[in-house]
Amino acid sequence: MKVETRSVEFVPVDERHGKAKDLFPIWFGANMHITTLVTGALPISLGLNLFWSFAAIILGTLLGAIFMASHSAQGPKLGIPQMIQSRAQFGVIGAIFPLFLVMFVYLGFFASSSVLAAQTLNSLIPINQSWAIITLNILCFIVAIFGHDLIHKMQKVLSWSSFVVYLAATIIIFQLPLPTESFSLSGLDLPVFLLAISIVATWQLAYAPYVADYSRYLPVNTSTAQTFWYSYLGTFVGTVWMMILGATLTTTIPNFLDHSGGNLAHLFGSFAIFMYLIIIFGQLAINVFNLYGAFMSTITTIEPFWKLKVTQKVRVGMMFCVTLAGTILCLLSQSNFLSFFLNFIFFISYFLIPWTSINLVDYYLLRRGQYNVKDIFDVNGQYGKINGITCMAFAVSILAEIPFINTSFYIGPIAKAFGGADIAWLIGIIVPAILYYFPMKQKLNKEVCGN
Repeated sequence: MKVETRSVEFVPVDERHGKAKDLFPIWFGANMHITTLVTGALPISLGLNLFWSFAAIILGTLLGAIFMASHSAQGPKLGIPQMIQSRAQFGVIGAIFPLFLVMFVYLGFFASSSVLAAQTLNSLIPINQSWAIITLNILCFIVAIFGHDLIHKMQKVLSWSSFVVYLAATIIIFQLPLPTESFSLSGLDLPVFLLAISIVATWQLAYAPYVADYSRYLPVNTSTAQTFWYSYLGTFVGTVWMMILGATLTTTIPNFLDHSGGNLAHLFGSFAIFMYLIIIFGQLAINVFNLYGAFMSTITTIEPFWKLKVTQKVRVGMMFCVTLAGTILCLLSQSNFLSFFLNFIFFISYFLIPWTSINLVDYYLLRRGQYNVKDIFDVNGQYGKINGITCMAFAVSILAEIPFINTSFYIGPIAKAFGGADIAWLIGIIVPAILYYFPMKQKLNKEVCGN
């Protein structure tokens, strides 16, 4: 297995390989882990019963996966990582702002997944949780160094193995006794229901900054529709399955979230070792995604200022720095994991959603997939250093979300008026789309006339 030689540069046509159907196991496997399961438990923790939790999980995934898969469909045509394509909207220097925020996304998910993996390993063998975090993160670091092809192969193995083990888990879990009102249609708390949809949709949107990183090696003539649907179905099936299990387990097992990995494995009795191994494997796999994405974003951030040749030594050094930063965050957040994770999910949504709205409007409605890839790497190219229209639309959209926010540390006035309903994600989709589309369309029309 060779170490990947490319980083953020364009993948030449003669190096493209694979088929769109390869994306299904990538995104199915990317969700078959206990962090997804814990996210599915959050609607129950917020006060919904099983019926309305299931409804929020399905609706949130249906909506969020549309945006996630729309980003994936960009990969084969452009042949570059997702976040470097943001330079076409924000400018080569201006794209650093969303890149910086995306770095927090990677590190936050890396920390949360590492803590859950360490808790599970601690249940399996007598090892201090901090040392478990360090050991597992070293393994992630080693795999992430090899890059794209090894990640694809690892996800295929994870998809099949997790399918078998979680199928057995599903049979066991749905035989557990449920509270009598679990599937009652009455007593819906609409604000909490909308909040739960927001959480689940954000889970999908969190993949948006790096989803095209795994489709960019596909042949340039790969069907856009196939790329979209294989990504969409993979992430939808994996997410809904795991989150429904998480909601069910939280309802049936008291204090399930206090030690989710151990509680899940114990359901297998003397065969618990199989579940332990799948949980740890799944957490390692998703954290390799997070490290790889963080590495790509780091390169994209510094590339305009320092034309760095990414040799194997540079790759290892930068990957080590990202791993170190993520490990420190893991060690700091492990004592209050659930609170950290819930606030983290809310926090990233307020920044990710305006970014994804701008990116998709630009790609599908304005430029219709037509970009000068060479100029994306040129500070003095057609996309310029900073696009004032984009930066203004992005900043104003984030400000517009504030009155609609509902978190543990701040509740906006409109959210209070709606009984706590958090619809900031809807504002984050609509406002930037309008603020960006019309002035940018006018600018592009002027450029066409000028040429």
